[in-house]
Amino acid sequence: QVQLVESGGGLVQTGGSLRLSCVASGRTFSNYAMNWFRQAPGKEREFVAAVSGSGTFTVYADSVKGRFTMSRDNAKSTVYLQMNSLKPEDTAVYFCARSRTYGRISAASVGSWGQGTQVTVSS
Repeated sequence: QVQLVESGGGLVQTGGSLRLSCVASGRTFSNYAMNWFRQAPGKEREFVAAVSGSGTFTVYADSVKGRFTMSRDNAKSTVYLQMNSLKPEDTAVYFCARSRTYGRISAASVGSWGQGTQVTVSS
């Protein structure tokens, strides 16, 4: 079973930036698409971004397009989420997730989840 460990969350003011990281265990990292989801209090977990196994392709939720950038380093088994121009509505727990399928997937399609990291954007 893969382990996914997120880091980089925290408290930031509106307009600020944060960079999330997620390190995966195991030796088949590049065989899987990787994703970021988020969940705000009282809301369902929602898709944020995904990157293909090679890192060639990325896709984003409309709400973060142009502000967030996802990337991966397969040599380090790590994915990143650079978040710029943060807004209070970006406040949520952010989860790293591994999937066989690349694209704007649902939470039900995720095979493995990290424990999450809190991002709080103050107004």
